[in-house]
Amino acid sequence: MNSDISFPRHRENRFYQGLTATFVANALQAVNFLGDRFLRQSHHPFTAIADLYRHAMDSAFSVTEAFLVTGAPHASAYYPRDFAWFYPDVLDPESIMDSQDAVRRARLLEKSVRLLLEAVRAGVVTTTIVPAGRGRYLGVNYFSRPSDTLLGILAGLQQMMSAEDRASSFLAMSQCAHAGRLLLAEYGADLKRAILQLASELEPFEADGTRCLLCDARAPRSAATDTRAERRRFVTNACVYTTFVWGVQLGIVDENELKRLLGRDLAQHKRDLLRLFGKDGYIRHSLDGPAATPASSVALDFVSVHRGFWDLNEESERALFAATADLIIAEPRFRVPSTFHFLVSADNPRTKMIHKIAAPAYQGRSSWPTFNVEFADRMLDFDEFSGSGTYRACAQGILDAIRAATEVHGGYQELISEQGLKYRTWAYKGAVAHSWFPRFLSVWRRAYGTSLLRWDD
Repeated sequence: MNSDISFPRHRENRFYQGLTATFVANALQAVNFLGDRFLRQSHHPFTAIADLYRHAMDSAFSVTEAFLVTGAPHASAYYPRDFAWFYPDVLDPESIMDSQDAVRRARLLEKSVRLLLEAVRAGVVTTTIVPAGRGRYLGVNYFSRPSDTLLGILAGLQQMMSAEDRASSFLAMSQCAHAGRLLLAEYGADLKRAILQLASELEPFEADGTRCLLCDARAPRSAATDTRAERRRFVTNACVYTTFVWGVQLGIVDENELKRLLGRDLAQHKRDLLRLFGKDGYIRHSLDGPAATPASSVALDFVSVHRGFWDLNEESERALFAATADLIIAEPRFRVPSTFHFLVSADNPRTKMIHKIAAPAYQGRSSWPTFNVEFADRMLDFDEFSGSGTYRACAQGILDAIRAATEVHGGYQELISEQGLKYRTWAYKGAVAHSWFPRFLSVWRRAYGTSLLRWDD
């Protein structure tokens, strides 16, 4: 194997958590976020989509990076969930510019997943890992215990191991797949322990005669929309279910072991979740309190993750998806006016006090391009399995709007305000999310049947 695509050995890392670690991590993050808000310049030299993409990839997968991150201000910390939510397609040949780009992506993905697995072995399964000096990392939960950290780690492993299954001429892909298999063999027992621990934390919940097991029956659990303070959320429990399914698929845990802990098999667990959250004919975002109208009770993150919870080959699931999607599409309060940018929710959610003060619409009345990309992708799933063209035009409209916003704002945005501008408050400025860009290209190709950008290796 060529040495230029080999993966370097890693030094031993140390992980810390607890009150002291949390205090130090909070201090580091506060300095970083406030510093980014007031010191980052908004200058961008490019406007053409191809130039913006090349700049984004050179930045996201720079050889100086120690870990795959979103971009400032998040770049000083690592978010395991992002591997499932925001960059499941960084090894898609459709989005890779050349062989050098492929090598950089494969190397950085391996380094990132290895570090997360080391944290699991150390018993640090948190929403966020904050670097604190050479080889030292602090595990901290923002803003509650995670529901999708293990999901992100499994997604990273899946992406590595399936790299050679894609039609690609890049040698780095087979090397990355081999590295993924070695990581699974090395850390499989640690992942199994963590997955079974997660299963043991589910608690019974009953509403209107429907009984289910939830990860957040009594207290919120963090997911990609982690600033929302509701309990009994669909997205958190969909993520946990998907974690179990992927754990079984990867051979990490036997489904019978999960069945003994849950008291039901995974198929029944999913039916229970759909019956509980879909009892009104659409997917309610949260069962934590009443909703004034159906549109105010749904949220865009119901689309869950790429190849995750939804199986739109099932007619009953298509019906729930369509009813929920139609509520969002039909409600004017869900859109940036005159665009196909859909907001996370029609109303700002219940949040922690810090978010009420610093960024009240962060995961409410704001538009996240990446959630919109997943919304478009699930629409395409629906059309594929239903044999219809119900949502293709809407999916294409979403992608066109994101492309336009990327060119106007000079980069792929973390989020956009309800006025269609860059999201910023007195304390926070949204990131230019370089590493989220490849996923957009993958879904664009699916929606249009042709590449948005082309490169010659």
